[in-house]
Amino acid sequence: MVFSKFALLRPVLNGFKASNKCLTSAAAQLEPNREPDILYNKIFINNEWVDSVSGKTFPTVNPSTGEVICQVAEGDKADVDKAVAAATDAFKIGSPWRRMDAADRGLLLYRLADLIERDKSYLASLETLDNGKPYQVAMATDLNLVIKCYRYYAGWADKYHGKLLPISGDFHSYTRHEPVGVCGQIIPWNFPLLMQAWKLGPALAMGNTVVMKPAEQTPLTANYVAQLAAEAGFPPGVLNIVPGYGPTAGAAIASHMGVDKVAFTGSTEIGQKIPVMAAQSNLKRVTLELGGKSPNIILSDADLSEAVEHSHFALFFNQGQCCCAGSRTFVEEKIYDEFVERSAERARKRTVGDPFDKSNEQGPQIDQEQYDKVMSLIKSGKDDGATLIAGGNRIGDKGYFIEPTVFSNVEDNMRIAKEEIFGPVMQIIKFKTMNELIDRAHDTIYGLAASVFTNDIDKANYLAHHLRAGTVWVNCFDVFDAAAPFGGYKMSGNGRELGEYGLQAYTEVKTVTVKVPQKDS
Repeated sequence: MVFSKFALLRPVLNGFKASNKCLTSAAAQLEPNREPDILYNKIFINNEWVDSVSGKTFPTVNPSTGEVICQVAEGDKADVDKAVAAATDAFKIGSPWRRMDAADRGLLLYRLADLIERDKSYLASLETLDNGKPYQVAMATDLNLVIKCYRYYAGWADKYHGKLLPISGDFHSYTRHEPVGVCGQIIPWNFPLLMQAWKLGPALAMGNTVVMKPAEQTPLTANYVAQLAAEAGFPPGVLNIVPGYGPTAGAAIASHMGVDKVAFTGSTEIGQKIPVMAAQSNLKRVTLELGGKSPNIILSDADLSEAVEHSHFALFFNQGQCCCAGSRTFVEEKIYDEFVERSAERARKRTVGDPFDKSNEQGPQIDQEQYDKVMSLIKSGKDDGATLIAGGNRIGDKGYFIEPTVFSNVEDNMRIAKEEIFGPVMQIIKFKTMNELIDRAHDTIYGLAASVFTNDIDKANYLAHHLRAGTVWVNCFDVFDAAAPFGGYKMSGNGRELGEYGLQAYTEVKTVTVKVPQKDS
């Protein structure tokens, strides 16, 4: 059997060219605003904007220029305490939020999605300014997935419920799905709007209240969505946003005695610390979505043109700043040299520059720290003996732009083959046999994702079933949908986000058993 060719996210794979038919909708063609107004740069508590208790602020920087966009209120423990108090009050028995029908919670989420859609171009412009991702990518991918995510969970609000239990004896027994309570959520900088939606959607659909810390690099769109939530009608205290740094605001959330559950997306290094803080405080629930070093496997029978293009996308999408990036490209020996040549050629054609310019596929790295890390790992690849066949240099003299970089002759023990680079650096690794391949694919602390390119259904199924990863894509990559759960094995985290599975982390299951005079079938 031969697999059909996947047309997955074709606008992304073709560089999001404006001429592409998939981007001809009116919304997608809206021109970006290079200087969007910064409307909200404070802390959001009880549907109000307030300064930090300390009065401190921190800069958020445009990664395309390295220049400060604005100052943002810097939250810390005192501000988290205020936000948790507001969320606790909103969650009290008899509050408007607790009394609200589940269907009405869904209605509020639908309204929020509609408001995001209304302001889609502004949000995409703000995301591009603060994050550096190309505007057309923010519009065509991020914002579309954000809107779909909120609408998906809006539909679940009144459909995820308990069951009647046929227990023995004269008893009426059933389960209730109840909200966990106050949920702390800490989101990353690579997909600010989307990661916010992945966490807020299920939490709010199930009736929880939230204290969220956006990444200090990208707080602006998270704040704007908070204002839209108030406009949609969410009661005060249901959603609270505290911008700030991880060691202060983030740690305060993870260790807070008033927070019932914490969700974190970010590095494995920090992810190891979150459960410790949770355990040493009130043993709060923890879900983690962490790093990855995902194997992208190209078998010799694959359509080579498709495999090259998908593999390019798998690594370079979002400037390589994806936790699930296909960052270990394993290519069967028979086609290795041709794949390397074509991949280098494709990387050299990738357009890099001003993310507001529609002709560019790639913007800057997020900040100086990430830029320095990527350049250091590029140097290590050269020092360790890998062959640099494309890129490897800085672009321009301002901002954090890096050439699309490709290494061949990469060995498993090299740093670039083991460490999460989180940048536009492709490692192409040769393999000979399937048995050898699986062992090498598993030679990592991570298990977030994997992919296989082949026209052999038996090989595809064999690898999909044996690879230890939370997601395995076959003849495609980065296929995301609000209905499909996402999360990792091993040190890529625990728990799942998205889909019906994503609701489990935001509910408690209560069993109620009532003595009755007589039970009949």
